[in-house]
This record gives sequence, C-alpha cells and structure tokens, in this order.
Amino acid sequence: MSFSILPAPGTRAHAEARLAGALMQAGTCDAAVLDRARRVATENRQVLATILLQLGLVSEAALAAAYATLTGWPVVSAAALAALDEPVLPDILSAPFLRQASAVPLPCEGGVLPLAMADPLDDFVVQAVSLAVALPVRPMAALPVDLEAALSRLYPEAAGTEGTDAEEGRAEGDPLEEDADRLKDLASEAPVIRLVNQIIFRAVETHASDIHFEPFEDRLGVRFRYDGVLHEMDSQPARLIAAVISRIKIMARLDIAERRLPQDGRIKLAVRGRSVDFRVSTIPALHGESVVMRVLDRGAVKFEYGRLGLSPAVTAQFRAALEEPNGIVLVTGPTGSGKTTTLYTGLAQLNVTERKVVTIEDPIEYQLAGINQIQIRPQIGLTFATLLRAILRQDPDVIMVGEIRDLETAQIAAQAALTGHLVLSTLHTNSAAAAITRLRDMGLEDYLQTAVLRGVLAQRLVRRLCHSCRAPMQLDATVAQRLGIPPEQAASLWQAVGCPECRHTGYRGRIAIAEYLVPSPAIVRLILARADHTAIERQAADEGMKTLFQAGIDAACEGETTVEEVMRIIRAETEVPSAPVPVPGASDA
Repeated sequence: MSFSILPAPGTRAHAEARLAGALMQAGTCDAAVLDRARRVATENRQVLATILLQLGLVSEAALAAAYATLTGWPVVSAAALAALDEPVLPDILSAPFLRQASAVPLPCEGGVLPLAMADPLDDFVVQAVSLAVALPVRPMAALPVDLEAALSRLYPEAAGTEGTDAEEGRAEGDPLEEDADRLKDLASEAPVIRLVNQIIFRAVETHASDIHFEPFEDRLGVRFRYDGVLHEMDSQPARLIAAVISRIKIMARLDIAERRLPQDGRIKLAVRGRSVDFRVSTIPALHGESVVMRVLDRGAVKFEYGRLGLSPAVTAQFRAALEEPNGIVLVTGPTGSGKTTTLYTGLAQLNVTERKVVTIEDPIEYQLAGINQIQIRPQIGLTFATLLRAILRQDPDVIMVGEIRDLETAQIAAQAALTGHLVLSTLHTNSAAAAITRLRDMGLEDYLQTAVLRGVLAQRLVRRLCHSCRAPMQLDATVAQRLGIPPEQAASLWQAVGCPECRHTGYRGRIAIAEYLVPSPAIVRLILARADHTAIERQAADEGMKTLFQAGIDAACEGETTVEEVMRIIRAETEVPSAPVPVPGASDA
C-alpha cells in the first residue's frame, strides 16, 4: 500500500497512513522502513505504531511528536500528568477502560475534555469517551510510560491482577516472593512486561547512563542517572516490587528464586533499530532486591580523543605513552570517572593489524574490533593474575588489565613490562602521584616501579554546560584571585541556567579533566627515596604538570563547565577546600 494515497477517512488504515506521512516528513523513518513495518503489522494483525516500537525503528518520543503534529496539540508532559491529584470523572470513565485504551483524562477546559492518549488517532476511544461524558474530546499525545505511571497512581485498584493476587498472598502469609513459579507468573503479566520495557526504552531514549530500581516499604523507586547525577522518575506501587524485579532478573537470565545473594547479568535489547546492552546488578535490601542497570549503548559511544574532552597536552602525552614498546601506563580515578573509556579510546587508536592486543576485563563493557577481550571468572579461578600469566605465552604486544587489585597482579604486570610488553591498567586512587604509593602499599618494590612506569593519568568527569541556555557571569574578584583565575578570564565565566534540551539542569553531557604524571629523573629519585605522594605531586607540578583542579578551572574559563561543578567534583574527591580559598598548590589538588 502506498502511503501517499490516503484510505477512507475514519478508518484505521487512514490513521496509519497519516502517521506514516508525519514520520517521513519529520525524517524519523523512510518509505522502506515504513513498508517493512507495514508488512510485519499485517502479518501479525497489529497496528503500525506498535510494530514500529517493537522493532526499535521509532522511539516513543518521536512517535508522540508525530502524533502532536497531526493533532495540532503539544505532547502532554510527564509533569502535567504527575500534577493530577485525583482521577477526572471517575464515575463515568472506568479505570479498566482507560487502562485498556492507554488514556488519561485531564481537567476540562472550556467545556472540552482533554484526553492524554498513547494513540490520539484512535477515533473509537475518542468517540466512546465523548459519548460517555457528553462533551467534546481533545485527543492529545503522551508517552506510554508516563500514561502507565499516571494510571497506576490514579487507579491503583486496576493496576493489574498481578498486584491484587500478590497482595492477597501476602495477607495470607504465603511467602510468594520465594516461590520461583509464582514470581515467573508475576513477571509474565503483560502490564509488568510493558512497564519494564517502557522504563528501559525511556532511559535509552533520554541518554541515561544507569537505571536504579529501589524497593521501599510504600513504593518502588525508579531513578535515572544523567551526567553522573541521579534524577527521580515516577515511582511504582509497592505491590509491583516483586513482579518488576523478577521481570528484570528473567531478562538478565538470573536466578529469580535466589534473593539472598547479589547477582550479576547482562541484557541485550533492540532499541530504535540498534543493539543496546545492559549490565544488571542485584543486591538484597530490606524491602526487596535493589537493581541497578548500566546502559551500554554502543551506538552512542565513539572512542575518539576529541570526545573525551582531555586537553591537547594530556592527550599528546597519553598517546606518546601508548607508542612505547614496553612499560606500564596507568589510568586512575574513582568508580565512574571514565577510566575504561579512556583506555578503550587508546586501544582503538592503536594499529591492531601490526600489534596483538589482548584485554582482561571485569566485565567486558564494549566490544572492540580486532582486539582479543577476555572476561575474568573468579568462581572458577580465572582471575586477573592467572589470565595475565597465561596471556604472556600468547606473545601479545599490548595487554590491558581491567584493574590492578593485588600484589600478584601488580608483580606479573611489572614482569610483563620488563619482558617487552606494553601493559595498560587502572587503579582506584585520587591523584596520579597516589598511584605510586598505592602500588607501594600493595608491596610492589620501588625499583620495579621506576623501571616499568611510563606514565600515570588521573581523571574525573565534570558535567558540560548546556550551550543552548548557559549565561555569562562575573566572578567576584576576590574569589577569582584566591582560585588563581586571572581577572580577564574571570569575566568570561559561564553559569548553568536550564532549558528543555538539558532537562532543566543547565548541563548536557560530561567531559574529562585530567592530570598526567611523567616519571622524570627527579621523580624517580623521590620514588626510590620512598617519598610520599605529596612530595611527588609537588615535584611534578614544579616540572609543569597541570593538576586536576587547575585543569578543571581551565575548562571553566573556556566555557565548558562551571566553577561550582569543578569544586563539587574536586572538593569531594581530592580534598580541595571550598571557595574562597588560597590558590591550591600541587599538594592540594
């Protein structure tokens, strides 16, 4: 069927043809994609919009935008639905009907009933509601996940049979959560499957890095992490805790009957036509299991130095270290500071045709072309140390060790570097100089460190200012002086404002700030003299190393972030006092 020739008005085919035209006009889909979806919809006797979402060809947000274009009314926001304190016309519009229609009525405006719908082109629902309430109906588009949350909150009695049955079981004292068969039944209910999928798809579409499911006594909290900061999403009723958590565990192929021990798994889904991986972690909590899903969207990640945000000087030093024939290069920082992404970027730039590159990871987050990646399995004795020892017999040129956690791994890595291999790895330390004392605390001899260490990069991630809404600001001269910011740069600083493009946070995305320590002859002497990290850091600063704090201030002066964001990250993790303060020295950063 050609979408350019509209079928008879009022039919489902007419509505789908209009939707297809809006999607093509917006550039969301082309004719070939729509024809493919049409064939699948016909074969499965489903509507076009459902197939487009199931195949990951269109996002819920794009679909809602197309509906809004056709209806002439804006998309009903999650905030507008959350502002509803009670159901509208509950005596006339029943909860089961609204749930089946995926619609939520809004307060009347001028004798017209606004109706938020997942499919505002469904004339049957519009006419049925209009006849029931004896008022004209204004169909408006809304995201299905927002409608589902509003229906669950406004009509808890119709949240699904899984909630009622679960509550009855608890009232009778039957430990349903420990019954694997019962949990499978709960997780297999259509409303639960739809709810979990909508939450996951919304996280991917809004570029969240993590999804947190947190069970409490009265609700299931759902939070998304954007740019390193958690944001509260719509909570779900407490009765859905067991069903939602079980559904996620089934998707991750975890043991749903085991609720006493932590578990880890992975999920692979197709979202908007691309493959997205999720790393799932569960731990037992007071009111159920807490689940965190790390979103690993390979399509949204590009391992390029320009996207990291590192300064040109640090990038040049890091790239030079990766060209060394042997030695150890370390990347340090706390969890979530982008260490693995930096190492992946370095590996992706290596010539893997002429070099054999092997990685040992826990877990493997992204797959790199031309590189041999190995997942450790401590439960069967496959640890970093045992794998590193075995890999040396594979004649690799470059080895990446996910993390140096113990003396055995550190010693084998040092021996590998001494025998002609380049070893890349990470450490959890607060600064580059602290990596040296950390290896010393593990028991690695100082002479080995000086023989194999080629460089240490310490980094943090700070939120990048949204360039659509940032506003200039003038920093107080006294504060600028104490922070070491020249007067001419203090006048060019920016502050966060907030707009729809950045979810009203003022920030969009993150960039890395880093310091890079090169073991110069003077620093080697300090290491052999067993100097502490403060003395080593001071010497590196005297030789020209720009500290983390100074790198952050430079990023703020360039308009990439704010002074407040730099202080939030550096103060919390490297013990830099809050402003106004004296200019931080090398030992303070």
